[in-house]
Amino acid sequence: MKCREIIEILETLAPKSCACDWDNPGLLAGRMDKDVKKILLTLDADDAAVERAKEIGADMLLSHHPLIFKPVKHVSDEDFIGRRLVSLIQADVSYYAMHTNFDSAPGCMADIVADRLNFVDQKPLELMGELSGTAYGIGKTGTLKKPMTGPELAREVKNRFGLPFVTVYGSELYENEPVTRAATCPGAGGSEIREALRAGAQVFITGDISHHEGIDAAAQGMMIIDAGHYGLEHVFMDFMEGFLRDKLPEEVAIKKMAVKFPAVVI
Repeated sequence: MKCREIIEILETLAPKSCACDWDNPGLLAGRMDKDVKKILLTLDADDAAVERAKEIGADMLLSHHPLIFKPVKHVSDEDFIGRRLVSLIQADVSYYAMHTNFDSAPGCMADIVADRLNFVDQKPLELMGELSGTAYGIGKTGTLKKPMTGPELAREVKNRFGLPFVTVYGSELYENEPVTRAATCPGAGGSEIREALRAGAQVFITGDISHHEGIDAAAQGMMIIDAGHYGLEHVFMDFMEGFLRDKLPEEVAIKKMAVKFPAVVI
């Protein structure tokens, strides 16, 4: 298949119109007319992913987080972004990213995470619009199918996403009381704390929470489970593998980067 044809399929799942204004999804390097016989899936287009794409002879690299966020004034090996772009282009690997459009589109990141956490009565945390009659947006709010205490929920998040650790703020709030109402924002959710409080969430499950964001949320009665930016979003690779295997011909091989958490506790 041509790269162009695969992109058309990807955009039926997560149209670029669903992305936030500040974002930069889409084809960021390479050729639209590239013949694609092998795709590598990754969360980040980091050095390991770029080298792996070259090593296995991938024709297309598909990531969640875009390598290019801000305007690029030069593309050379003088910085890590340019080095990766040069490497991809030299190897004739077409590079596509689907970021906040995948975060927000119906059936994508927010829904995947909320479903795995057994949220019922789901609604977008930050409503962005409607797509084919279905509301979409950043994050999800919902009721837990099975109420549990805060520490039990923290352990549940660890187990369901295969995490080595989570960071909890306000753990004492629901140490012995059941949590029924929760919210999630996969990735970095500090900017969504106000929305989670407004939605009446007792617990907010997200990542990249700063010290002050965490203690301030707890002071307002909401416990936070910080699963890390990678922790919730690595599900992108498994989901996209299933989606592409269903949509693409058998002769297009789908490969994934191994799950490897970028942060460790020592």
